[in-house]
Amino acid sequence: MSESRRRWNKTVFVPEDISAVTRFDPAEEADPGEVGLTRTGVDAIWSGVTELYRTGIHPAISFCLRRRGKVVLKRSIGHVNGNGPDDCPSSRKTIATPATPFCMFSGSKAALAMLIHKLAERRQVRLNDLLCHYVPEFGSNGKDRITIHHALTHTAGIPAMPPAVDRDTLLDFDACVHLICALKPRCPPGTRVAYHTMTAGFVLAEIVRRVTGQDIRQFLRSTIQDPLGFRYFNYGAREEDVPEIAANYVTGWPIPRVISGLTRKMSVLDWKPYVELTNDARCMRSVIPTVNLIATADEACRFYQMLLNHGEFEGKRLFDRETVEQALRPASGTVFDGTLFTPMRYSEGFMLGNRRNSLFLPHCEEAFGHWGFASMVSWADPSRAITGAMLNTGKAFLGPYALPNFRLYTLIRKHCPRVQ
Repeated sequence: MSESRRRWNKTVFVPEDISAVTRFDPAEEADPGEVGLTRTGVDAIWSGVTELYRTGIHPAISFCLRRRGKVVLKRSIGHVNGNGPDDCPSSRKTIATPATPFCMFSGSKAALAMLIHKLAERRQVRLNDLLCHYVPEFGSNGKDRITIHHALTHTAGIPAMPPAVDRDTLLDFDACVHLICALKPRCPPGTRVAYHTMTAGFVLAEIVRRVTGQDIRQFLRSTIQDPLGFRYFNYGAREEDVPEIAANYVTGWPIPRVISGLTRKMSVLDWKPYVELTNDARCMRSVIPTVNLIATADEACRFYQMLLNHGEFEGKRLFDRETVEQALRPASGTVFDGTLFTPMRYSEGFMLGNRRNSLFLPHCEEAFGHWGFASMVSWADPSRAITGAMLNTGKAFLGPYALPNFRLYTLIRKHCPRVQ
């Protein structure tokens, strides 16, 4: 690709022999035949990942796929850092591995939702309780009828952060809660679905703190991270782990001004500052409940396997079966989302598949999971007995990745047949 074209379409250098930047341990991957798959099918799925990498949109991709609880793919490709679109060719580069942690962006919402459901399981909250019952100051300016259910299903009527929020404010949890408590709702609760990028998350995390006396990191650690034996899978990271986290990069085509305005409306910051925020070491010391969960693809995959197992993983029960069923129960049919401008179906915390238009492809109506900034996704599909995670570091709104991205999930659906 010519230099002028690369400047217009921000991509990274892709070596001709991508095996040089691919890492995996064959001993960690099960024989496809043991779980009702074929070697040809699994290889085809991985070829879909490599095709996506060859677009140059993602400096690093980490992919994990389980079938009937067993890992069939656990691989990474690309660089943790040093191979961004604007990096010098001579920059020091670190090759990603399956153990590389990534920022989950909105994929963080799934973990937050399960913490709230854990409180409900313990009868410390009820999902139809008013938010202001736990955070009294939130009830100002007409928000006194918003419930936990509304916050979990993107129907609270406060989809956008206050305009006064800037990069430094986002790193100040208490300041964000204070500003959100002063918001005025755009519509009565329960009347309109509009994806809440950050607002609801801060208030829900504050409820965790006031009910348990623990901050959300401590509660996540005791509820999910430690029981599943995760090194990461928490908000931010330990100081010694920060250098291991894959850096995020703005890639793809230039973002039209109108699109930039929409993204700023959703997340306060423009696209580039928002991406750069997650590379700021201060972000790893802060809590942004719907943004900065740090995890490996394998950890995200195991989390969804636990949910697919109705709250149990490798002999450890984290949630009651009824709790998981409640978390995954559709809150409504497919409706138009006023923030994402697309038909969506939500449960109390998860994005759900449907028969036709679905983030998990058509005919994946049982699938549940969550997408994160641009093209990251972690999910489960009970009808195919699979869980998966595709984490990446290229943040492109537009670019030559859409078709390979679609093709990858088509290959997964094709080569992972439905089970009885």
